[in-house]
Amino acid sequence: MTQTASDIQRPDRLVTPVLLAGGFILLVSFAIRASFGIFQIPIAEDFNWPRAEFSFAIAIQNLFWGIGQPIFSAIAEKFGDRKAIVMGIAFYVAGLILSSYAVTAGQHQFLEVLIGFGIAGTGFGVILAIVGRATSDKHRSMALGIVTAAGSAGQIVGPPFTEFLLGFMPWQSVFMVFGGIVALLLLALPFIKAPTRPSGHGAQDHDAGLALSTVLMQAGRDKNYIFIFIGFFACGYQLAFITAHFPAFITEVCAAVSPGSLIHSMGITTSSALGALSIAVIGVFNVGGTVLAGWLGNVYSRKYLLAIVYGLRTIVAAAFILMPMTPGSVIVFSILMGSLWLATVPLTSGLVAQIYGLKYMGTLYGFVFFSHQLGGFLGVWLGGYMYDHYGSYDLVWWVGVGVGAISALIHIPIDDRPWALSRASASA
Repeated sequence: MTQTASDIQRPDRLVTPVLLAGGFILLVSFAIRASFGIFQIPIAEDFNWPRAEFSFAIAIQNLFWGIGQPIFSAIAEKFGDRKAIVMGIAFYVAGLILSSYAVTAGQHQFLEVLIGFGIAGTGFGVILAIVGRATSDKHRSMALGIVTAAGSAGQIVGPPFTEFLLGFMPWQSVFMVFGGIVALLLLALPFIKAPTRPSGHGAQDHDAGLALSTVLMQAGRDKNYIFIFIGFFACGYQLAFITAHFPAFITEVCAAVSPGSLIHSMGITTSSALGALSIAVIGVFNVGGTVLAGWLGNVYSRKYLLAIVYGLRTIVAAAFILMPMTPGSVIVFSILMGSLWLATVPLTSGLVAQIYGLKYMGTLYGFVFFSHQLGGFLGVWLGGYMYDHYGSYDLVWWVGVGVGAISALIHIPIDDRPWALSRASASA
């Protein structure tokens, strides 16, 4: 008899082919996504554009990544994981290759819609749901942490690789190379095998008899889901603002790198170089922090861990902006913030699965992730808008501190018991 996806049993081990394949897809997808800022100067100089033109294209990419996430997750749950990933790859490749021929700002901005959908089809919502369904309860949180860390590693390898390619080929050719690399993700598809629904008994199979429309309606009325949705907005706001504006912030405000200092001896002699280093440091510590968060999520309450992560982010950000900005404080901030950077992803996705089950985890997490990307869009746009009007990032920075504090508090009253949908159905 032919084995179907629903017949596949979850192995009682952490490292599986599904985990490795999912991690590979996220690493490649996010390595390219994290590299778009490198194209700012080459494209702006080639067409003599204001930098705001391509910046807005990247903001559109983030927004449509968020819009596409629940769509591709629903496609995966309705028609199959592999079909959703293939569609994502097709959008990604088409957007990259067509972008190499784009000659107007409007064309680039439109094509970022395709790329945003491509990232959604090869991103967290689809892949985390697959890994979650393919992993036993015992190892699920840790597996989600590892696969998220694989995506985080893309932030480390992608920009340097892009800089290397731009050293001997035009940006148009780099886009073509990227399109070919994304197409190689098709090689990982044979290893994407996960149950279509939970097996066994207990907390994870309470959603199996409910239709997707019922799940979405009940979740949309559930205060716990609303709290998670609101809380993830802060994560997107903080991450996108720091990624897009932190290097410029450091360049303008940070004290000079002292000759003879440890940082200077590493070849970091200017504030602009320090800004680039800070993003890399965030990426390095992000990997360890994400894996640690996944492990902790197996042992402790995810909602309280999320409250702690957001609370620590708030304290770190507030302390950083209140203290004199020096090269040393920038590195310390990058280490601390990097450790907390994507620690929210395995905890948030794990909390969604814990409360609402695994069958529709991808779609439910996808809508939550849309909140994350909406926050990201606002963080990038508001950062530029406030700077243009006030000549400083201080106000938008404090907005990030405020939303982080709200997110920390809003996770505490979440009822993280399973069967939330069944309780909602009964009360309705």
